[in-house]
Amino acid sequence: MSDPESALHPAIPGDGPQSVAEILDPIVAEDPERLALVGRHGRLSYADLDRAVNDTAAVLASLGVGPGERIAACLPNDTAIVIAFLASQRLGAIWVGVNRPLAPPEKLHILRDCGARVHLVAGDLFDEIETNRADLPALKHVLVVDPDDAGSRWAGLLAECAGAPRPEVEIDPFAPAAIAYTSGTTGLPKGAVHSQHNLLMPGAVSRLTGNRPRPPRHGVVLPLTILNLVVLGPLCAFYDGRCCVAMDRIDALGVAEWVRNERIGSFDGVPTIIHDLLTHPDIAEQDLESLTEPIMGGADSPPEVVRLFRERFGGEVIIGYGMTEAPTAVTWSDGEVPPGPGLCGKPVPQVEIEILDEDGKLLPDGEVGEICVRPARGGAFAGVYTPMLGYWNNPEATAKVLEQGRYHTGDLGFIATDGNLYIRGRRNELILRGGANIYPGEVERALQSHASVEAAAVLGIADERLGERVVAAVQLEPGVQLEEEELRSHARRQLARYKVPDAIRFVDEMPRNAMNKIIKARLRDRFD
Repeated sequence: MSDPESALHPAIPGDGPQSVAEILDPIVAEDPERLALVGRHGRLSYADLDRAVNDTAAVLASLGVGPGERIAACLPNDTAIVIAFLASQRLGAIWVGVNRPLAPPEKLHILRDCGARVHLVAGDLFDEIETNRADLPALKHVLVVDPDDAGSRWAGLLAECAGAPRPEVEIDPFAPAAIAYTSGTTGLPKGAVHSQHNLLMPGAVSRLTGNRPRPPRHGVVLPLTILNLVVLGPLCAFYDGRCCVAMDRIDALGVAEWVRNERIGSFDGVPTIIHDLLTHPDIAEQDLESLTEPIMGGADSPPEVVRLFRERFGGEVIIGYGMTEAPTAVTWSDGEVPPGPGLCGKPVPQVEIEILDEDGKLLPDGEVGEICVRPARGGAFAGVYTPMLGYWNNPEATAKVLEQGRYHTGDLGFIATDGNLYIRGRRNELILRGGANIYPGEVERALQSHASVEAAAVLGIADERLGERVVAAVQLEPGVQLEEEELRSHARRQLARYKVPDAIRFVDEMPRNAMNKIIKARLRDRFD
């Protein structure tokens, strides 16, 4: 049941669930023994999963977790993290994923900022948090979740609550349900707040329109501590009554093993994973026989990956453009237009994409401006989509990006006459050199077109005469050597002279976040 305020919002079309709390209910009623969730430590039917969620909800409730309370988790991809997430939603609590690769100060910032009451961690991360408890006054419980340790406190609490009934909590689908922290590529991460309604929308739209692959088994290879992966993985699968496989390895052989053993038909990955999967000498074609529709996002698609994908899967790469604040993708490519520089695809049915100039005026097709997202005003999903509720405890930042029902992404791009969106880079990364606008993405693509370049990151640094100068950090393919001037000459053949980097620094490895995005702030000191 929802709050009276919810009556002001249109329901999700179709006959599917209207809240995450009830997402399992249709299949539990119709086909309870259907396989729902697979991980390293379990294979659960929909009935098994439903019982496990109720047991975990009872444990969390005994720890004081209720509506509006924050529960954080830093756990590997496995059954436990999915169960804990669903349990938090049945309690009306607010879920916060904490990515394992973050440094301790970054994790502490998230826990402190959201005011988590309970934090679920893998065993090797307990001391990291426990030694800093004095800085986390709201945190009452840090619990190790280790499926192999039957004697742990967590295991004991689950045993005590075995067979618990479903929580008697009225759920408002439009209330805060999860906080997804931004990647923090330009500063401290901000917490984007989403409702259960927001989190269900991609799965509902996929079911009604078929705009995403829907094989019987969908794998999740990227971390489930990232909220977007929870939405695109378990929630999309469960909305359809399909099986979600929580994959706990990202190396090529590990991914191939999961695909082969569980007959996985699709997963959301990044180009490096697809590339390694298709080029590893020890992976046979039959290992990937079931994998028919992998989806690639999180980074530009290098031409070599696109070529390999075409040869293996006989079609174009499905590319999505999205953000933490959406959540997930707001565009998908449909395969009709081959992947090209900056191609992001067409808007998903529940949103409209607008391109605005610096004065907030709508720009015509083909002109570059800020990419903005708003609810669709026509069609079956008119008015159904809701942007994020705002940034947690940050009204100033919220006011800057949410205006008149639009989310201002800060990305620059344009819409072509065929309706496809093309991205040109971040607004705050736009380089102004002597009065000329330079989009880093354009320069990066030129550099990466060299056969010896694995990755490139282009920045603008201050210059007294020009305002800014163009510089680049470049990671070469393993075992390759390349002179700076040779790479600059390569760039001159594709770019106007003023766009060619004045300085190039070669790095052994790019600093990246959990979504494979390069953290450019960590490269600036190389150009001081």
